[in-house]
Order: sequence, then structure tokens, then C-alpha cells
Amino acid sequence: MNSAAGDGAGIQTLNWINGKWTGADGGATFAVRNPATREEIARVPDCGPAEARRALDAAAAAFPAWAALPALDRANILFNVYAQMLSQARELAMLLTVENGKPIKESLAEIQYAADFVRWSAEEARRVYGETIPASVVGKRHLVLKQPLGVVAAITPWNFPSAMITRKVAPALAAGCTVVIKPAEQTPLSALALAELFAAAKLPPGVLNVITGNPEPIAKEMLSHAKVRKIAFTGSTEVGKILMRGAADGLKRVALELGGHAPFIVFADADLDKAAEGCVTNKFRNSGQTCICANRVYVQQEAHDAFVKKLVERASALVVGDGLDEKTQIGPMIDEQGLKKVVEHLEDARKRGAKVLCGGRVKDERWYEPTVLTNVPPESRILHEETFGPVAPVVPFKTEDEVVRLANDTPYGLAAYFYTKDVSRLFRVAEALEYGIVGANDPSPGVPQAPFGGMKESGMGREGGKWGLEEYVEVKHVSIGI
Repeated sequence: MNSAAGDGAGIQTLNWINGKWTGADGGATFAVRNPATREEIARVPDCGPAEARRALDAAAAAFPAWAALPALDRANILFNVYAQMLSQARELAMLLTVENGKPIKESLAEIQYAADFVRWSAEEARRVYGETIPASVVGKRHLVLKQPLGVVAAITPWNFPSAMITRKVAPALAAGCTVVIKPAEQTPLSALALAELFAAAKLPPGVLNVITGNPEPIAKEMLSHAKVRKIAFTGSTEVGKILMRGAADGLKRVALELGGHAPFIVFADADLDKAAEGCVTNKFRNSGQTCICANRVYVQQEAHDAFVKKLVERASALVVGDGLDEKTQIGPMIDEQGLKKVVEHLEDARKRGAKVLCGGRVKDERWYEPTVLTNVPPESRILHEETFGPVAPVVPFKTEDEVVRLANDTPYGLAAYFYTKDVSRLFRVAEALEYGIVGANDPSPGVPQAPFGGMKESGMGREGGKWGLEEYVEVKHVSIGI
């Protein structure tokens, strides 16, 4: 990674703006800490509106030439980045684990996932097809063109610091847009490492920029800048609403992937071993710190006790520790605030009468043990709010209609999961669930070639597949008299 002499606490990193490594104007920096040790591992520039403006101006200046570049040339640069990501996967994964805390095996999987978005977008760059429309009168021809949208401002989260960047940046660049990225304060190093790979791939100056700092002034500059045509954001619903209001003044396009409250439904006819394995995979990945992980587990009464036993056995066996240890399956919580929310949700449920079957404790002030709850009262916060931690509340249900109602009884609609062997039920429930992503007998539905996004207050717009690339183009009608 780009670096200068450090002060002993960690390396000094710089931002990537207009093809140059640069610090904040006044030299201000902030610390990046390893969640497993709380030790400072780096300092990054603490930038504000002025630096954000320069990055956006650079993206605006670079846009005409990048948009005019043949799609094949843009694709070749992305293929180059993809190859570099694979060749440096171990280094990128270790950096991700050090700043994020997730187990190294999960980090390696994320780097592959992130790289796959780059490859998919490179392939799709040459397939942004226009159309012709039959004329209604003699002497006219109608064309539909798809052209790059313009400058994109992307704000990305800490829980997937590599994949959430490539899922936005790769299709934007493939379409011919230029981008300014504001990564999360907790995990800026992965973003800067990716910037290095794009620079090594000979991406022209200004086409991609990375700026770190206080999110509020940087976001305000993104919202007010006349050349920004789209805000792409992954994060909380509360912040997404603020960005949407701010984007309204300039009628900027927005793509918002926001909070979730995913139900995980197990019907009595399901393969309970596969369902339990799927629940552990889905619920406890990244210590439950994912927007699409299960937050509520509903199990049909006839299978409840048997399923809970299998779930507890598997959750209890998960290895808690430092993500750099190959044996670790549960890493630390990202920070004290994240840990505090998990503790509050657990204590609220416990006070209301919930029973803790395993876990339920903080370990070494940074980890939360994998936890399974039963007898969870309907009014418990954990059944209504996104916990973002390794706690699985299990609730029994009687009928299909009842559980669909319970699953949909939330303002969120990002992801949902269910297990059944009944083919008719599979289609009925998949269609009835009010969620943008549904995993039917599948705990890991996300793939680069499919659309990713939510309904209701979980956001708008889609990332991934052809739908993700279409988010970065304008559709123009050209009527020609002949």
C-alpha cells in the first residue's frame, strides 16, 4: 500500500485523487484500528469539503474522455484489475481481516466475490446495447441510445469493504462513468488497496478517486456538487433517507442498499440438518454483521425442538477468536458501539423472558459469543430491529400464512430465507415474501450475475448483473427524419 514514514503506531496512508497520492490539506489524520486488538494499524487523511470537491472536479474533468473510450478498452482495464485481485488475494484478505476483524477464510471469500464483480462488469461493458423502434409514419427512424450517466459518488460500508466497492465501481466504470469513493472510517485500507490496483492497471487520472474523512461534510459536498449525477450508498436506512433528501435538490439519481431484518423460515417438511447448517452459515457469517443475515428464525412447531437442538449444537461449536487465526469462525465486533447494540438486544429479550440456550456473553470485551434464544416474546426489540450481531432468536409458528405474515410485518425488505421440500410451497412463499432477495433452501443467494437490492425501507435500485450496469446509463431517444 502507498505509505510514508509512520510514527510507530502504524503506517501513514494517503488518498488517491486525480491520479496522485495525497493527504488532507491541513495534514490531519485519523486512526484505523484492528477490532481484535484495538491497536492502531494505520492513519489515513481526515479530509473534508475542499478535498472532496477536488476529487469530484477531477472525476468530472476525466468523464468525457473515459466515456468516449471504446468499451473494449474499458473492459481490458477491468480484466487487468481482476487478474491483479486474484494474484494478490491473500494480501488483500489479510488487510481486510486486520481492519475489519472477519475470519481470514471469509475475507478470502470476499476478495473472490469482489473480483467476480470486476470480471462480470468487464464482460458486460461490451453489451450495453441500444435499440431501434419501428416508426409510426413514413420518413422517420427511432433509435434508443444508452450512454454513461456521469460522475458517481459512492459511499461504502465497513462490513464488506472490498465487495461493496467493486459492486458499485466496476459497473460504473464499465458503463463509462467516473467515480469518487468515500469508504467507511473503520475500513478505509481495503479501498486504498483497490485504488492501487486500478492505478497499476493504467486507469486514467481522475476516473477513480478515493477520499477518506468525516462522512458528513464529504457527503454534503457530493450532494451539492453540480456534476455528480448519482449517489450510490450502502448503509443504514436512517442515513439513506438523509442522502435521498439531499439528492432531491439536484434531482440526482440514487441507489440505496439499506438496512434489513431478514426472516429465516424452517418448515416442518424441510431437511433439518441442511436448514440448521444454512442458518449457521447465514446468521453467523462476519459475526452476524451483514445486512442480509437472518435476524429472526421462525420454525414450524412440529420441527421446533429438533431444529433448535441442531442449531445449538452447531452454534456452540463455532470457534471464536482473532480473524487471522485460520481456525477462527467468529471474529470480533467491529467496534464498541456495535457490541453495545448486541448486548442491549440480548438483555431486552432476556428481561422479557427469553431463554438463552448457548452463548449470551461478551468475551474479552471485543467478541460476542454465538447465541441462540428461544421463548422470545413478540415485543422484544430483537424481533423488530436489526441486531447486526451473532444472536439468533428462534420463534415457533403454526401455519404458512401465519409465518408469511410475521415475515412481512416489518418496514424492511432486503433478504429472506426459507427451507422446505414442498415444491408448491416453494413457489407460493417465494412469491409472497416482500423482499428483494429470497433464498429458498439457499443461505447464500448473492452472486455477481444476479440483482441485489431491497424493497420498502431497505432501499431502491439494484446492484449486480445487467441490472446493476443499467443503473449507470442514461436512455436517450433519437428521432431521425429521412
